[in-house]
Amino acid sequence: QVQLVESGGGLVQAGGSLRLSCVASGRTFSRITMGWFRQAPGKEREFVAAIVWSGTNTYYANSVKVRFTISRDNAKNTVFLQMNSLKPEDTAVYYCAAAGPYWSETSYASTDRYNYWGQGTQVTVSS
Repeated sequence: QVQLVESGGGLVQAGGSLRLSCVASGRTFSRITMGWFRQAPGKEREFVAAIVWSGTNTYYANSVKVRFTISRDNAKNTVFLQMNSLKPEDTAVYYCAAAGPYWSETSYASTDRYNYWGQGTQVTVSS
């Protein structure tokens, strides 16, 4: 079992920045690929970013590439999402997720490859 708790969401003006954090407990965090997803009202949950356990490989949705950066601190069981140049269309509930045993580099964006989810943190970007 893995428990995930997100924090860092809030209200920010367009062009601003936020840093989300996700603290994990339970299984060995340092060996788990972690991801961030988001879900806007009336829309399906979508992939944002992922990072492998070593931090050497990262993956991003085209919509956030260059603006967002995913990172992790295995010593603190924490994964981060630095979000810069935020846009109103980034408004959503952001979820942290831990990958399951069938995660692969060809399926990094699939929600069904992630077995554990946090409760989400709201990010609202005003225009």
